[in-house]
Amino acid sequence: MATVMYRAGILTLSDKGACGEREDESGSLLAEMVSELAHVVRYQMIADDQEKIIMMLKSWVDDLQLDFILTTGGTGLSPRDVTPQATETVLDYQVPGMAEAMRAASLSKTPRAMLSRALVGVRQKTLIINLPGSPKAVRENFEVLLPVLPHALAKLNGDPADCAAKEDQ
Repeated sequence: MATVMYRAGILTLSDKGACGEREDESGSLLAEMVSELAHVVRYQMIADDQEKIIMMLKSWVDDLQLDFILTTGGTGLSPRDVTPQATETVLDYQVPGMAEAMRAASLSKTPRAMLSRALVGVRQKTLIINLPGSPKAVRENFEVLLPVLPHALAKLNGDPADCAAKEDQ
C-alpha cells in the first residue's frame, strides 16, 4: 500500500532568528519529524509580527493549498508572542482536542505547559498547528500529534471512511 505524501509548510516565528542572531533548531527538527509523512514545500523564518504571520498563513493556505502548516514559536505570554492571535484570525474553526492533548502531555513534564496558548485549527482544507519554540518542547508536543495526524489529514481531504471502522481493524 502506497503511503500518501502530504505537502507541508514550516513557519518559525523568532525575532532573533529572523535577524540572524539565532539558528532555527525547532524548524529543522520539525522538517526531520515529518519527512516520512510530508514534503516540506515551504520553510521560512520570520519575526514575531502578527500581520506578517497572518499574510504568510493565508498565502500558504489560499495560494499553495498546503495540507498542513506547523508554526514554531510565539505561543507563550510575552508581548511579542502573537502566533495564537494571528492563527485564530485565519482559522475557519479550531480543533481544540489536539491543542489540549499537547498541553496535557506537556503538563506531565512541566507546570509551565499551562502557559501555552498554542492553537490547532483548519483554514479551508489545511490543518494549522502552533508549536512552542524550544526544540525539546517541539519534539514532545509534536510526538503527541503524530499518531493522529495522517487520519486528520485524510479526513480534511475528504476520506469518507468511518472512523470507528478503522479503529476496529
